[in-house]
Amino acid sequence: MLLLLGLGAAWYVLWKPNVRVSPFGPAYLYIRTGTGYAAVQDSLLKYDLLEEPRTFAWLAARRDYPTHVQPGRYLVSPGLSNQELLDKLLRGEQDTVVFELNAFKYKPQLARQISRQLEADSGSLRHLLQDNAFLERRYQLDTTTILTLFLPGPYRLLWNTSAKQFLDSAAATHQRFWTAQRRQRADSLQLTPTQVHVLASIVQRETSMKEDKPIIAGVYLNRLRRGMRLQADPTLLWAIGNFGVKRVLNKDKLVESPYNTYKHKGLPPGPITSANRQSLDAVLKPAAHRYVFFCARPDRSGYSDFAETFAEHKQNARRYQHMLDSVGIRR
Repeated sequence: MLLLLGLGAAWYVLWKPNVRVSPFGPAYLYIRTGTGYAAVQDSLLKYDLLEEPRTFAWLAARRDYPTHVQPGRYLVSPGLSNQELLDKLLRGEQDTVVFELNAFKYKPQLARQISRQLEADSGSLRHLLQDNAFLERRYQLDTTTILTLFLPGPYRLLWNTSAKQFLDSAAATHQRFWTAQRRQRADSLQLTPTQVHVLASIVQRETSMKEDKPIIAGVYLNRLRRGMRLQADPTLLWAIGNFGVKRVLNKDKLVESPYNTYKHKGLPPGPITSANRQSLDAVLKPAAHRYVFFCARPDRSGYSDFAETFAEHKQNARRYQHMLDSVGIRR
């Protein structure tokens, strides 16, 4: 009888399902770096995750969990026993966070994206992104070119990834993208990978149309080969600090900035957004043509009209400007 009672008590404390079924779907236990067992207990109680908190606390003490708390994001599956939950926590078996890194124009936007999805705080990331010595030593980039490190797309990381670890993960993704074949393509265009990113960022801001990207990339490469100024409106909007402008005016072209490609020849010193894979590959595989001008179509479809001569381009531009006038877009 005593043996049966002992076995029953052991089953009750160790193996009886103790994690509640949540009406809101999967439940996650977040343990911040530097916090201890008290924070774990608070979370388990606050969100009412356990049927019997006392049995969990008893077993946690016996297994010395309070001195071996590991930070992270843990999926607390319904029906887990105390033993199973503690095994997971003691081994640090985190569930990764899968998130989509969206294209961004400014470093604070990146910091906000990351801090919303990972434990890394935005202040730490902003500090590293402004540390020229660190960026040059670790990634051979500087505060102007660091945006070239980040490829928009899906990332799978541990929730307690630090700001520095996130940057290392982005660098690894960047390195995987730049295969030997892509580097050879960049060499054939007489561009470095960083310059490809800069040009791709302009192409990306010019159009979202997949079919037009290689053609626009070809236009800019033709201009570079001929020693022409890029005269890219998106770089001008970066220079004046207003991407909301729908109509570039002549006065905008007078702004003094290395990003004003109406004034300065060649590529700007850094990217104006984080370029995605589609835009990068458009630059690496540009369409072969003789166009050196393009203008948005007046049908507002998002596509562009291309021209080899300035006379053709002026006609296209007039049609587009007439459309802007007709709908009352002045700025």
